[in-house]
Amino acid sequence: MGSYYINRTFFFDVHPPLGKMLIGLAGYLSGYNGTFPFQKPGDRYGHHNYIGMRGFCAFLGSCLVPFAYLIVLELSKSLSAALLAASILIFDTGCITLSQYILLDPILMFFLMGAVLSMVKYNSCAVRPFSAPWWFWLSLTGVNLAGAIGVKFVGLFVVLLVGLNTVYDLWELLGDLSLSLVTLGKHLLARVFCLILLPLVLYTAQFAVHFAVLNKSGPGDGFFSSAFQSRLIGNNLHNVSVPEHLAYGSVITMKNLRMAGGYLHSHWHLYPEGVGARQQQVTAYLHKDLNNLWVIKKHDSNTADHLDPSCSVEFVRHGDVIRLEHKETSRNLHSHQHEAPMTRKHFQVTGYGINGTGDANDFWRIEVVGRKSGKRIKVLRSQIRLTHLATGCILGSSGKTLPKWGWEQVEVTCTPYVKETPNALWNVEDHINPKLPNISLDVLKPSFPEILLESHMVMIRGNSGLKPKENEVTSKPWHWPINYQGLRFSGVNETDYRVYLLGNPVVWWLNLVTIGLYLLMATCTIVAIKRGAQLTVEFKELSEVLLHSGGKIMLGWLLHYLPFFMMGRVLYFHHYFPAMLFSSMLTGITWDTLLKFCAGCLSCSMGKRVYTYGMLALMLLIVYR
Repeated sequence: MGSYYINRTFFFDVHPPLGKMLIGLAGYLSGYNGTFPFQKPGDRYGHHNYIGMRGFCAFLGSCLVPFAYLIVLELSKSLSAALLAASILIFDTGCITLSQYILLDPILMFFLMGAVLSMVKYNSCAVRPFSAPWWFWLSLTGVNLAGAIGVKFVGLFVVLLVGLNTVYDLWELLGDLSLSLVTLGKHLLARVFCLILLPLVLYTAQFAVHFAVLNKSGPGDGFFSSAFQSRLIGNNLHNVSVPEHLAYGSVITMKNLRMAGGYLHSHWHLYPEGVGARQQQVTAYLHKDLNNLWVIKKHDSNTADHLDPSCSVEFVRHGDVIRLEHKETSRNLHSHQHEAPMTRKHFQVTGYGINGTGDANDFWRIEVVGRKSGKRIKVLRSQIRLTHLATGCILGSSGKTLPKWGWEQVEVTCTPYVKETPNALWNVEDHINPKLPNISLDVLKPSFPEILLESHMVMIRGNSGLKPKENEVTSKPWHWPINYQGLRFSGVNETDYRVYLLGNPVVWWLNLVTIGLYLLMATCTIVAIKRGAQLTVEFKELSEVLLHSGGKIMLGWLLHYLPFFMMGRVLYFHHYFPAMLFSSMLTGITWDTLLKFCAGCLSCSMGKRVYTYGMLALMLLIVYR
């Protein structure tokens, strides 16, 4: 993907563009020319200069250690806790492996930890609101939030963490009666500007750069609408002139709006025996082909009437009842109550009739989403729904691949379940009508807000529909904290691992035990305070660190882990690493607090030895493993 940026070739990915753009920039600045194919892990680079991209990701990955150190130091004011948290990340094999390759994860975690560090820094400046350091850290938090979301949508979890922290801050300020309403308004506006508007502007700017750089046709074209493709240099829709509004007698192609949905297609082959009615197949085909052409005609007239030069032009309008005649075979688009070949409870779609003559099951009502009855239908821009008049079902693409008898093309069905999804929506792409004036497709190109919205819809659909590739090792969220199994990065088969992502067992199991220990300690502390236990000044400070500072880190772990249990997409081991960063920082704070509490219960000399030996034992255990 970095190569695509260097070559300005459009591609599709389920994540926002910032991470790939930064990798491409690192490669460009270090002399990489964007020609290495990256077909499979383990391929030799030869003379290609990959060091810049590897070094960039490794540098950002190495920044996680000082970030963790500074965050824990700021929250706990304990050098030992900060050193323990930093040591965990230094000696974790998973973090090392993830950081040394050209991946998005170290970039994501860099911005995520940068946002948390900036958040705790501006919290520490609360006694000096609106000072230069306060504005700096507050603004930097917004910048890092934009960076985290711009690399992967997982960055939304840290946005939620900062948002909850901000709501808590404002709630505390609201209870401070020494502050005027004007000052409270200033606090609110400062956070709105720095934590909402600034990230939104930066996030949008990333996409503006993304679309400006990737202006050439490439492998990502087919995932987007025809209107989107018309803006790409080299695409067959670029700088093309066609009639703007659909008219009867026009020869058209129709593209399904689902991701990689294909063109409405038919051919001479019939459905096999036992698969619905033995009539002509209708499918969705992903490539340009003469069999994608259809003639649009009124339901009560012949095609020839509209092709006669002496006849006046009659435009197709929203709500009209039409027939679609397949140009190559002269059979009409048809549906009936036979079951579809692949999708149960959907109706079969076929080509039926002879030379355009069929029956009442060839009638379709054409409707445009969001338009009033009687309005004309635009090429590229109008989103069309075709409703079968006899059964009330809607023409759509199921996305399922037909067997060999269907040439492994995509199944087209008529669904009786009326849902306005991309599967049931189409747009007119090619449009041929010699009786109408042509206009350049430039005037139909979507605006920046429209392509921004479309790109997000495509990314969201792509994310939710991700399936595992062949020989990939997937996992469940409950596997991750226990280090149950890792992820194979490269190797020719399941037994020949060249690079295998797996965490340090001592680190990961220590983190898991610490989460339970923290919950127990926090519960006991809350109960003791509620019961009015008399605590010394030292124990009050420890309980403050445990509940407030540890609580923020614990909340970060929950926000970056629990949502994965509700996701329907395929999941991998590396998805846990953002949460692992929080559990590592929680380990530093929790064990430091516990050992200090134990030391406080003993004599001065004995307490110091317990604390020192305890921290040393934890350090040696991590380093030894």
